[in-house]
Amino acid sequence: MIILPAIDIKNGECVRLYRGEFDTAERVAEDYLATALSFRAGGCAWIHMVDLDGAVKGSRVNQDIFLHVAAESGLKVELGGGIRTMEDIAFYLDGGIARVILGSVALRDPKLVREAIEAFGAQRIVVGIDAKNGVAAASGWLEDSGQGYLDVARRMEALGVKTLIYTDIGRDGMLGGPNLEQLCLLRDTVGCDIIASGGVTDISDIKALAAAGMHGAICGRSIYAGTLSLPEAVKTGGKQ
Repeated sequence: MIILPAIDIKNGECVRLYRGEFDTAERVAEDYLATALSFRAGGCAWIHMVDLDGAVKGSRVNQDIFLHVAAESGLKVELGGGIRTMEDIAFYLDGGIARVILGSVALRDPKLVREAIEAFGAQRIVVGIDAKNGVAAASGWLEDSGQGYLDVARRMEALGVKTLIYTDIGRDGMLGGPNLEQLCLLRDTVGCDIIASGGVTDISDIKALAAAGMHGAICGRSIYAGTLSLPEAVKTGGKQ
């Protein structure tokens, strides 16, 4: 299971949110590149990054930061937030980002998902499903799409998506454990690789996610708060 430490960027700073609420943004690190390098030193091969400003504005905002990390950290960067067009996708993938995450746009424009996979391959296009009470959210988690997360997952698989990131917004940043019930339902509903996000607290959660057959686990606040040892998580996850 791949361990993906997370850096969310808002106003050019490394922050974490509680339950996706933007007014709870808390600065968690001084320097994004130094933080990324520390993740590499901890044994990680991947980093999960989100442009929070971009997610709200629907456009690229902090792109220079992400390209800098991709060029200088030695990590493979998985990036989401504000990626809405084929131009956005090409800009990042051609600029060194390993794979992009399509979130809100996947709900609103499924045709773009198919076109992106045809153009760049399924390994470089990931769909993120962020849900509150099992209902997918959009626009930086500010809007309720009215679509159940399992229905969205089925549609994405039919479009050729091979990897899904599932975030339980209610658990994100809360250090209360991942939503294993919903994650396992998702695992049993589609044949996609599933990356779990939201709620990881300590090594017991990493072990539980690995035992549940998750492809990856995104870890944010647990690393910054010191409740999860990154080297131990990487060792437990195995494949990176």
